[in-house]
Amino acid sequence: MNAPTLYKILDQNCWLSPERAIYWEEEQALIVSDLHFGKTGHFRKNGIGVPQAVYQEDLLRLVNLISFFKPSKIIAVGDLFHSVENLEMELFSKWRKDFSEMEFVLVRGNHDILLDSWYEKNNIQLEQNNYSIGPFAFVHDPNDALSNDHSSPSEEVSYIFSGHLHPGVSISGAGKQSLHFPCFYFTQTNAILPAFSKFSGTATVKKKKGNTIFAIVNHTLIEIEKGN
Repeated sequence: MNAPTLYKILDQNCWLSPERAIYWEEEQALIVSDLHFGKTGHFRKNGIGVPQAVYQEDLLRLVNLISFFKPSKIIAVGDLFHSVENLEMELFSKWRKDFSEMEFVLVRGNHDILLDSWYEKNNIQLEQNNYSIGPFAFVHDPNDALSNDHSSPSEEVSYIFSGHLHPGVSISGAGKQSLHFPCFYFTQTNAILPAFSKFSGTATVKKKKGNTIFAIVNHTLIEIEKGN
C-alpha cells in the first residue's frame, strides 16, 4: 500500500489514502463512503454478469486499510450497501465477525435500505441523518450540510464530511487529451470523499479558489493545481 498524504483540517491530522479512505489520527477512525457492497450481486441477480471478484477486491482493500492504520473505529458516510440483501451480504457478515471488536458507525445513505435489525445483528451503529464527534460531522449527502432542517449537524460542528456525489476530476495532457480520475474534494467547510467502490461512476468537480482536490491516479495522490 502506498504511503498516505497528510492533510490538516482544524489542526486534526487526516491521512488521505489512495485506496479511497481517510484516517483521522486523533480519533483513530477510518472514514470511508459509498462502498456499495452487494452491488455486483444486485447486477448479477438482474442478469448482468458482473464478476464477484469486483466486490471481493473492494472488501480486501478495506481489510488492508485496517491492517495498515489499525483503527479503533470505521465511520462509513453512507451507502455501505447498494440494495436489498443478497449473498454478498453473507460475506460481509463473516468479515464483520472477524473485526467484531472494532466500532462501526454508518450514516444511513439513500442506498442503505436494509432493515434496522440487519445492521443491529451485524454490530453496526446506525445513524439516520448525521454523526458528530469533536469538530467534525458526517452526513451522506453534501446538500444536507447546507440545509437548515433537522438533518443538518449542530452549529457547534466546524467541518463536515460527506459522500454521495462520487467526485471525479479531469486532468488535461498533451495533444488536448484528458483523463478522468476519482478524487478527494475539500472546501473550507466540508469534504466530499471518493466512492470507495471501484464499481462506481463519478461526478465531475472543478478546482475553485480556496478548494483543494487530490486526484487518485494509479494508487497515488496528485494535488490538482489551477488550470488542470
